Amino acid sequence: MSDTGKVYFISDSHLGVPDRESSMAREKLFVKWLEEISPDASAIYLLGDIFDFWFEYSTVVPKGHVRLLGKLAEISDRGIPIHYFTGNHDMWTFQYFEQELGMKIHRQPVEYTLSGKRFYIGHGDGLGPGEAGYKMLKAFFSCRFCQKMFSWLHPGLGIRLARLWSRRSRAANAEKDEVYLGEDKERLVQYCIEVSKTRQFDYFVFGHRHLPLHIEVRPGVQYVNTGDWINHFSYAVFDGELLTLKRYKDPQ
Repeated sequence: MSDTGKVYFISDSHLGVPDRESSMAREKLFVKWLEEISPDASAIYLLGDIFDFWFEYSTVVPKGHVRLLGKLAEISDRGIPIHYFTGNHDMWTFQYFEQELGMKIHRQPVEYTLSGKRFYIGHGDGLGPGEAGYKMLKAFFSCRFCQKMFSWLHPGLGIRLARLWSRRSRAANAEKDEVYLGEDKERLVQYCIEVSKTRQFDYFVFGHRHLPLHIEVRPGVQYVNTGDWINHFSYAVFDGELLTLKRYKDPQ
């Protein structure tokens, strides 16, 4: 990280839902935000579920999102590192983002030291206690053989089926996402507490939860959830000393 640059974190825009018009509006806002933050950005972390669905066939990529993809390629070409963490909705990306956009792909949480501060960064799905059924489902979806079988479906059918599944999943959890459940029921809070018992980090940064959160889980240990770009339009920025949770307001 440069002495003057800032590090930005954002997640869960779920582009593609609930319809083309609203998704396009969010995408244009996302691109505007990238334009505004890129002049002083030393790195950008996309913490997963940027797209509500992504499956990368060997010669086909999902239709749409060209404004965002083009802007990310432009920023990467200017030498600003972009880290892409696969989420539970966009785990089926393979080489396209790296080869075409120059982004670094992460499939598991990573540890980084930024300006002397220790960060633990990831999407956040499948972490913490419980969710045995989802963890089994994630292992199934992560299986290379299962991915290969899905790739045999015609893209028109495969992508249509996957988007139907994805939209039902988002709709099923929409109301719960807006409620803070308390320290003992928030899985990521519990995960941060458990990890910090044996390993020292200054910040845990996750997405997935769709609720902007900034919580001190232990003395000197902060958990920040970047929220989403569906209802909250929130993100986090690290200025070299402090990590701050913010909401984007379009200056028009």
